[in-house]
Amino acid sequence: MTRPGQASGPTADAGRAGVLHRWAGTAVPLALLVLLAVLPYVWLPLPGLLSGRINSPGSMQLLALMLVFGGIALSYDVLFGRAGLLSFGHALFVTAGSYTTAMALRHLDVGLLTAVGLAVLVGVVLPVVVGAVALRVTGIAFAMVTLAFAQAGSILVLRNPGGVTGGEEGLPLTRDRVPDLLTGVANAPYRYWLALAFLAATWAAVTWLGRSRAGHAWAAVRENEDRLAVLGVSTYRAKLLAVAVGGFFGTLGGVVHLLVVGGSTPHITTSEFTLGLLVMVVLGGAGSKWGAVIGGMLYTYLDNRLLQLASSDVVRGLPDWLRVPLSEPLFILGSLFVLVVFFAPGGLVGLARGRRRAAPEVDGEH
Repeated sequence: MTRPGQASGPTADAGRAGVLHRWAGTAVPLALLVLLAVLPYVWLPLPGLLSGRINSPGSMQLLALMLVFGGIALSYDVLFGRAGLLSFGHALFVTAGSYTTAMALRHLDVGLLTAVGLAVLVGVVLPVVVGAVALRVTGIAFAMVTLAFAQAGSILVLRNPGGVTGGEEGLPLTRDRVPDLLTGVANAPYRYWLALAFLAATWAAVTWLGRSRAGHAWAAVRENEDRLAVLGVSTYRAKLLAVAVGGFFGTLGGVVHLLVVGGSTPHITTSEFTLGLLVMVVLGGAGSKWGAVIGGMLYTYLDNRLLQLASSDVVRGLPDWLRVPLSEPLFILGSLFVLVVFFAPGGLVGLARGRRRAAPEVDGEH
């Protein structure tokens, strides 16, 4: 029997469904976080998926790298999937985090916390400066301006001014300035937990912002910026906040990437790196946290495993028509990307939900 003032019928059902949806939206990620946190204690082998036991150093290193790229892809999705900003310059922020930390450790003779503090400062200032300039234009012009910033950063790193960036050789991590727990093969689980903490922090921040007024503004900008401007809302500030947030977490991702791989490499400065992030997000599902993370982790896993497969004796013994394409991981990843775009416009997450949409979706948070 329905009490006075208590909703009933479709309204009550919708309310209960909303509560259940919010509860699942919190409980599932927490359960998965706990599961991932205990993986370094799991001795089980996964033949065909990992080259050794789950908690072997090689597997931990690969899983840590997958988590890092899951978080970086999530930071890129703040711009592309949520605010609808096609940026070709996200590599600049990752580069800033990695190289600022590496250069501070090597050339300023400071400890890890101070070096990370400098990287955080750069991660706050740089995206705001880049966004303030690039957002003066829209559409493809915005993409070109961000690409120009990233290319300038890449050239600066490769020119190696004063010998501080290492040029094409990159900059190895100064290990005597880093706690022992984060260096060495045997300590791979600690780097794995560091990468997991980065992904969890990025996920929590994106979730909180996505449910805030900022998240609503990003969705409105993505869907119809002109309508939002007519209502008197500053679309420039909403977009600048998206660039600042995405750039900040991209910079943090650069710091964690440095510690996981043990150095800064020029590859992360290239436009190819940003295009890889774009593929990760589209592959998993733009505008979805699960999509960005799954896309980033799956792309990184395939990139590494296909590279090992390409150099294996099994592939070498195949006929040319099969050996040549299997020897090129980028060819296989590109083919997978084309198939997803054609047959699952909503990405792998959209495919799993049984919905095929051409437009991005935002987790049902808005």
